[in-house]
Amino acid sequence: MNFLQQAMPLLVVLSSLIPGLIIFTLREDQRALRTFLNLAGVSVQLVLVALMLLGVSRGFSFKLQLPFIPNADLILRADALSLQFVTLSSVLWLATTLYAIGYLKGSAQHSRFFGYFSLCVSTTVGLALAGNLITFLLFYELLTLTTFPLLVHRGTREALKAGKIYLAYTLTGGTLLLLGIVVLHSLAGSPEFMTNGYLQAFQDDHRLTLTLAFALLIAGLGVKAALFPLHGWLPRAMVAPAPVSALLHAVAVVKAGAFGIIRVVHDVYGISLAHTLNLMSPLLWLAAFTIIFGSVMALRQNEIKKRLAYSTVSQVSYITLGVALLGPIAAIGGLVHLVHQGLMKVTLFFCAGIFAETLHVHRIQDMNGIGRRMPLTMAAFTVGALGMMGLPPIAGFVTKWYLGMGALEMGQPWVLLILVGSGILNALYFLPLIYRGWFGLAPERWPEDTGLGGGIPGWRETHWMLLAPTLFTALASILVGVLAGTPISPLAWTHFIVNPEFGL
Repeated sequence: MNFLQQAMPLLVVLSSLIPGLIIFTLREDQRALRTFLNLAGVSVQLVLVALMLLGVSRGFSFKLQLPFIPNADLILRADALSLQFVTLSSVLWLATTLYAIGYLKGSAQHSRFFGYFSLCVSTTVGLALAGNLITFLLFYELLTLTTFPLLVHRGTREALKAGKIYLAYTLTGGTLLLLGIVVLHSLAGSPEFMTNGYLQAFQDDHRLTLTLAFALLIAGLGVKAALFPLHGWLPRAMVAPAPVSALLHAVAVVKAGAFGIIRVVHDVYGISLAHTLNLMSPLLWLAAFTIIFGSVMALRQNEIKKRLAYSTVSQVSYITLGVALLGPIAAIGGLVHLVHQGLMKVTLFFCAGIFAETLHVHRIQDMNGIGRRMPLTMAAFTVGALGMMGLPPIAGFVTKWYLGMGALEMGQPWVLLILVGSGILNALYFLPLIYRGWFGLAPERWPEDTGLGGGIPGWRETHWMLLAPTLFTALASILVGVLAGTPISPLAWTHFIVNPEFGL
């Protein structure tokens, strides 16, 4: 392995870390330089990720390993699974950065916000590239610390309260994750993640220890993955600015938890050992319950962002459901949902932010006729909502198709009832928003434009820096569904991830 292959994972992390550190030093009036650093960092990261995608697809490896503690090095590596998450993070970093620049126009503390924003991306990418549990834990905890200032950015009493609740949940989760890693480290050290796991040799004499460690790991990861009953922080975090909400729900925090569950099941324990220890049945039922619970709670919300938050509680658990079914087809459905849910949910939060900041629309009953005032934004919201419901050809349909087929493959037909029930509930809490937006009786006069309209006479939409990322992610949500059968789709890459492990 040459020097460039070793350095590449670190360079990807640094591509967002270095701009973030520089941005902290900038004055508030240095807007042009701050924008340049943001866009330059994401551009470099996208190029590096594209090179690693090409390399891994051709059999090259990228890994940096540094001594840390006995039997536990710090490892950054790029494999097919990590690159799926890193690619999503990088693409949505670009979209969210552009959106945030337009969204925060005229507000204070830009340098602080964009500095932590870049650090959040760095820790997310580092977590994705982590090659063992110790490295994963390091970035998992750093992610908590870098997202907290973003959550409380507005500094209101409500934001500070939400931040305290967020820290209480996530630090407790981090402690449980640490305990689980310590238990496994005392047994097997902290070797590199391995296809089909590295704990198989310990199953005969340490079944209780392995079961205890698994419960601790899932509890710790389940906080960020918003599994019931560890989800309580997520709806309260909706006080954050819309770009932060989009980041939390589509890329960073909840995806970090779900991604960690994938790593633990597939690369620490392995499919065979997880089945032998009967670890997946409780996780499967927990994921199924969370899917229905999140949907029912979403139905009860009157605020748009809170309804979207409980939708995330439900939707992210599709990933855990696919993993817990322990079959290749279901695993494809769960893993590809990392990408699909990210694209659809970031679109919905972008739209919610546009409604709130441009026209002061925060509640569902205030959406009447907003589609005639902002047709492009409402069209993007409609795409995201229909995708979440699972309508073809949008991305969400592909996820549910594979999860349903995977459930039948593994002899778990009851999972189909969960998917159908969730789809019906999704329709019940999304269709009223779509109906109100397009067909509701609009007010005689909309609130005065807040300035995000760009100052263009007759322009009915929001500022282009908010609208362009929203339309991009909405279009991407359609394209990844329409092109699902092509070699360039996230689904094709997910087949590439899963096939070697299951020997297909």
